[in-house]
Amino acid sequence: MTVKISQTAEIQKFFEEAAGFGNDQGSPRVKQLVLRIVQDAAKIIEDLQVSDDEFWTAVDYLNRLGARSEFGLLVPGLGLEHFLDLLQDAKDAQAGLSGGTPRTIEGPLYVAGAPISEGQARMDDGSELTEATVMFLEGVVRDTDGQPVAGAVVDLWHANTKGNYSFFDQSQSEYNLRRRIVTDAEGRYRARSIVPSGYGCAPDGPTQECLDLLGRHGQRPAHIHFFVAAPGHRHLTTQINLDGDQYLWDDFAYATREGLVGALRFVEDAAAAEARGVQGRFAELAFDFQLQKAPAPAAEQRSQRPRALQDA
Repeated sequence: MTVKISQTAEIQKFFEEAAGFGNDQGSPRVKQLVLRIVQDAAKIIEDLQVSDDEFWTAVDYLNRLGARSEFGLLVPGLGLEHFLDLLQDAKDAQAGLSGGTPRTIEGPLYVAGAPISEGQARMDDGSELTEATVMFLEGVVRDTDGQPVAGAVVDLWHANTKGNYSFFDQSQSEYNLRRRIVTDAEGRYRARSIVPSGYGCAPDGPTQECLDLLGRHGQRPAHIHFFVAAPGHRHLTTQINLDGDQYLWDDFAYATREGLVGALRFVEDAAAAEARGVQGRFAELAFDFQLQKAPAPAAEQRSQRPRALQDA
């Protein structure tokens, strides 16, 4: 027999007390959120007849997830970060805001304060040149009228050939494969780097443990992350996933979107390599960005999401 008590006046009053509604201290907004979370959790326990063993297994899982700092990995894996993008898309449509490069998830691996340079930069430290393919990335930042945006900051970061990111991977040098590039008078940015690899969730980690129970893999295609910002324009958080990757349209983090696929062009011409100052095969990737006008000054700024280091 199913017993349900969560909607009774007595239990609702109890939850309000637990959420701090019986005092005038603290944060009204946090109280509102906590009350809804507790109410919904209680309803799930009742509706799905969650056993005590299942409940405490879930508590243990959340403890392990936090201990491995994988909450930021599980959130995109369950589609919630992509949902935030879809929700903002819907809000934009309702407000009549359109155009510009599509947004997509930030992911959990951004690090603030990368070296900044004018017009162009080299991103890699040269440590993987024996196994990596040199990549030349360039593009133009424009507004929705097609005019170049000079002085835009293109903040980009990506993984190495093993699918690992500097800062989180202590074997890499500081800010390896992380740079900020200020666009020139023509709105152009240029970067020399290496072709990144995709990555998978740690096979022994709690995120993959959850995905296994869902019958899903935890793989991402090769990709490059971007923040693009300029005065008077809406801040853009996006990434380009690289064409040809087997997980391009099967990204466990749901980051691939139409308009955000980058086509690598591999070049094996010796003269072209010499002109580029490299030896052997290299890759070229061109990707332009289009920024919306900022509807309000706050839209020029990235979200206040906590990140690995303070913004610089």
